[in-house]
Amino acid sequence: MGYRVGPGAGASASGRGLVRRRRRRWARITAFGVTAVLVAAGGVGWAVYAKLSGNITPDEAAAAELARYDRERPTSLVKDARNILLIGSDSREGTDNARYGRDSGTERSDTTILLHLSAGRDNATAVSIPRDLMVDLPGCRRPDGSRSAPRFAMFNQAFQVGGSACTIRTVEKLTDIRVDHHVVVDFHGFKEMVDAVDGVEVCLRQPIDDRAAKLRLPAGRVTLNGEQALGYVRARKTLGDGSDTERMERQQRFLGALVNKVRSNDVLLNPAKLYPVLDAATSALTTDPELASLRGLYALVRGLRDIPMEQVQFLTVPRESYVYDANRDQLVEPAAKRLFERLRTDTPVVVGGNGARDGSYGDSYPGPFREPAVTVSPPPTFRGNTAAEDTCE
Repeated sequence: MGYRVGPGAGASASGRGLVRRRRRRWARITAFGVTAVLVAAGGVGWAVYAKLSGNITPDEAAAAELARYDRERPTSLVKDARNILLIGSDSREGTDNARYGRDSGTERSDTTILLHLSAGRDNATAVSIPRDLMVDLPGCRRPDGSRSAPRFAMFNQAFQVGGSACTIRTVEKLTDIRVDHHVVVDFHGFKEMVDAVDGVEVCLRQPIDDRAAKLRLPAGRVTLNGEQALGYVRARKTLGDGSDTERMERQQRFLGALVNKVRSNDVLLNPAKLYPVLDAATSALTTDPELASLRGLYALVRGLRDIPMEQVQFLTVPRESYVYDANRDQLVEPAAKRLFERLRTDTPVVVGGNGARDGSYGDSYPGPFREPAVTVSPPPTFRGNTAAEDTCE
């Protein structure tokens, strides 16, 4: 953790040396803050650790199902690179979730994001997968033990039919990328995490009055509490152009703001605030067994602290209206293949603003003056944003 500084490197009290020392100090203080939470009140530390670890629900059923099909799953190509599937469930089960609709006994993936962490932990790329994307679903084990037949259907039906295991297998079939871990969060868990960090600030270009989402907000910078944040990321009909693509972009901007808030000193350096965040986060999660403990989660995220915010990127898989139904989506090729290939091989992904054409290459340019001229093509650019962007600017 931290940086190794050679003789004479960064020795001055200003410039890069000072930045590096500040980063090391930040990392140490953060570690001390976590430790303080765990060892508070003397010998209570292990009880706190056990409670936080016990909050996480291990997804044993998904692990067993994935093991059954391990031979047909993609192979990881780059050591230490990690791909985590984040699934937002629209389950109405339970008193708190029931207020968002009738519990039909099933749940679908309201939001699905494939998060790629580079092997060197110097960048993170989050790719949203549209719930209306038409894909090939594999045969999956249903909750009652029966098995579905393979079929061509909307992406979010994978979670409804076979839960997280079916969703993971569908993503792997679609992308040829090995999913190393998965995390499932429901409505209640999302709200709890937002409230635990005392809300998240977003920028609204116009007022919002959405009765269905129970959301009424002024334009400008607004700090959303958990209930408001849930309405903001789920609202579709009255915000923007009403499309699911616009909604996914709004979710991405919100997640960028949430990352900034969690990484701020106000949260990470204050044990009194850090514990509620850890408690809410762990209580909200259902994960693969390897992640289902504080130790497992820490092993995954410990290298993320030093990723610059401009290297935390968000984008939506290149998509367009499905040729047979304008209310459904299909992949745009070859752009989608280019994106998946870069993630699979741990090659950096470049994102640009709304003017960028997904997966397109910039104009090639000649090399130095020599014969014959050498032509070099820059990497493809995908439409997206970073956690460092201020949506008010």
